[in-house]
Amino acid sequence: MKLMIASDIHGSAYYCKKMLDRYQAEKAEKLILLGDLLYHGPRNDLPEEYNPKAVIAMLNEQKDELLCVRGNCDAEVDQMVLQFPILADYMILYLDGRMVFATHGHIHNEENLPPLKKGDIILHGHTHVQAMDHCGGHIYLNPGSVSIPKNGNANSYMTYEDGVFIIKDLDGEEIRRMSIRES
Repeated sequence: MKLMIASDIHGSAYYCKKMLDRYQAEKAEKLILLGDLLYHGPRNDLPEEYNPKAVIAMLNEQKDELLCVRGNCDAEVDQMVLQFPILADYMILYLDGRMVFATHGHIHNEENLPPLKKGDIILHGHTHVQAMDHCGGHIYLNPGSVSIPKNGNANSYMTYEDGVFIIKDLDGEEIRRMSIRES
């Protein structure tokens, strides 16, 4: 199964379209969104082509393809206009025999871990910084931000297929990879 994982669209129609174009090009079976879909938030500048209504329309067209968790900028009013669930604080996935705790990152993160056993994976966005790290027996993954990357990162997303996570820029160029079969 191939998955695409993205986070922190923050209402950018420009970057949402680029992300969805990459989703089509990747031919993934599902797109996992790690929150912060529509609102830019009080700490961020407006992203390019800030247009939450256009983002709503684009995402609703893909509603059967999406799995989503709630970000700190997502609210119940957002759920009223989106046709797929966005208000879960986390989701649990099992990939290659490993538990993946997928969340936005504002509640559970490297400083406030959920219960994880050795080899489990915490996957979150929120920081807008890409990560693929082994930390105290577990693995920490972050696809970075689709629209407002930080710390010199490129606008990015992540794929998962056959035990390998790959962070890519929005042109589809590989930035970093990690095999969880070898970890």
